[in-house]
Amino acid sequence: MPSAFITGTSSGLGHGLAAHLLDQGWDVYGCSRRDCDLPGMHHRNIDLTDYPALPDQLDFLLKSVDRLDLVVLNAGILGKIRDLNRVPIGDAKEVMEINVWANKAVMDWLCHSGKSIHQIVMISSGASILGNRGWGGYALSKAALNMLAKLYAHEFPDTHISALAPGIVDTPMMDYLCDEADAQAFPALHRLRDARGTEVMPDPAGAAEKITRMFPLLCERASGSFIDIREILEPDRFNELYGSRH
Repeated sequence: MPSAFITGTSSGLGHGLAAHLLDQGWDVYGCSRRDCDLPGMHHRNIDLTDYPALPDQLDFLLKSVDRLDLVVLNAGILGKIRDLNRVPIGDAKEVMEINVWANKAVMDWLCHSGKSIHQIVMISSGASILGNRGWGGYALSKAALNMLAKLYAHEFPDTHISALAPGIVDTPMMDYLCDEADAQAFPALHRLRDARGTEVMPDPAGAAEKITRMFPLLCERASGSFIDIREILEPDRFNELYGSRH
């Protein structure tokens, strides 16, 4: 039975990925700060930013696992959409803490765990490349995550690592982006609002089915690569979105 470890499984994409892999017969281990309602998953409530406690927490969750076929570092936060000069340093630090340093802490534990790991996928975003106005701390954190994948690829010679932009997914994050954030001031939000409710923005279950089909294809790229799923599945939309910026 293949095994996976996924962070941020209480809701959104992490919940969708865990549910899909469980349905496919995987042995799934997950963690999140909040409870998870998926039967059959090995779950533990973990605050990934509690660095002193994290090694013991992961030791407990994964103590029976010698090999992980897949690790998905999915946990993250968005922060508010606003001009960067309006983002307090404390708010930017909070986003970086969860989206970058918590992932580093997990990677460090995995590196020293002695476990055999086939593939690690860090959930990134097109925001890491596009640099659209208003995405501030989130874009900075995902750009740093891309480099984290590239750097750790040198330190995990037997593991394939990638930073994956999964496309737009209708998660609770979209409630804020589509209903509350100021689309007049930040025009990139119009694309999200136009996509919501269409096949362009699947729910977590639909996105999970699509993303898991891509995992083997990611291994065809160099370890440490950033890959946007749209480059593989929707090249025309990918080229329209990125243009010369990729």
